[in-house]
Amino acid sequence: MNKFPKVNYIGNKEKLSEWICDLFPNENTIFDAFSGGCSIAYKAKDLGYQVITNDILSVNYHLSKSLIENSNEKLNENDVEIIFSGNPEKGFVYKNYSNVYFYPEECMELDLYRKNIEKLKNEYKKSLALSLLRRSMIRKRPYSRFNILWDKVVQLRDEEYSYKHYKRRRAYHNESFKKHFIDNLDSYNDSVFDNKKLNKAFNEDIFKIINSVKADIIYIDPPYPNTMNDYFGFYGFLDEFIHSKKLTQFNNYFKDKNLVENNLDKLFSQLNNFKYCYLSYNNTAYPTKEKIIELLSKYSKSVEIYEKKHNYQITGKKHKRSNQEYLFKATL
Repeated sequence: MNKFPKVNYIGNKEKLSEWICDLFPNENTIFDAFSGGCSIAYKAKDLGYQVITNDILSVNYHLSKSLIENSNEKLNENDVEIIFSGNPEKGFVYKNYSNVYFYPEECMELDLYRKNIEKLKNEYKKSLALSLLRRSMIRKRPYSRFNILWDKVVQLRDEEYSYKHYKRRRAYHNESFKKHFIDNLDSYNDSVFDNKKLNKAFNEDIFKIINSVKADIIYIDPPYPNTMNDYFGFYGFLDEFIHSKKLTQFNNYFKDKNLVENNLDKLFSQLNNFKYCYLSYNNTAYPTKEKIIELLSKYSKSVEIYEKKHNYQITGKKHKRSNQEYLFKATL
């Protein structure tokens, strides 16, 4: 069994991946339409499926490109030396995000590393390096996301303040990007494997790609109202880091309560290229379980639902909420 590396991704289904993938039928191909942290895609790859992934966030695309599409390229000592050589510089991150996400000197380091990644010899190495640098940035951010105000970040990166108020020093927030990168290098390299299938990663709006992908199974896990679903707020900076420019927020079709039912209906109406649709959901989301069944039933021969209790950790060990996880199976 291949081991999925640590990614720290809101909504990540890693702990549910075995349960979910064990319910998939014995088919050949699967399309993970909202791949996110790619834990389901990774488990499906490990089980021998040909896996196609898609995510609108570029940072998630590079994670899938490095772990799903990539079958053998790993980072070596020379690659690491290339990434971390040279002097920090005042580039895009420094000019736009000093004392917003990181301290100025850290932003200058990020500008250097981003430039150096382009010197690597192929696209898979670049994607793997970007994924490791993503992990490094996430480790230095309180609560592993980028929508925390700077004043609070400064407080939580003060280890004595953090210990006084939360009984945690969070020393890892103050370790260097390079240290986090090196600490995670082996686990990311070791997670690269060849399942002898032609796997593919895409970076598209779901409604622009769904009709051009064919697979036996489509797995759907979009953001939903009533859940932590501000993915651009959480991770949009990482896309801006990748592209070295400011970006406008993408369309999140499933975030607005007033639009989600129509957009789910639109999505379900375009499942003609698949034999089965599997939809992850939970009891806190909107619309209701009954409405999901109603919408899916319009476009399928039958709908089954599987349920599992699952603790969702919001922040810290003490803040957990018990959810009922649902997995809908529509036979198309």
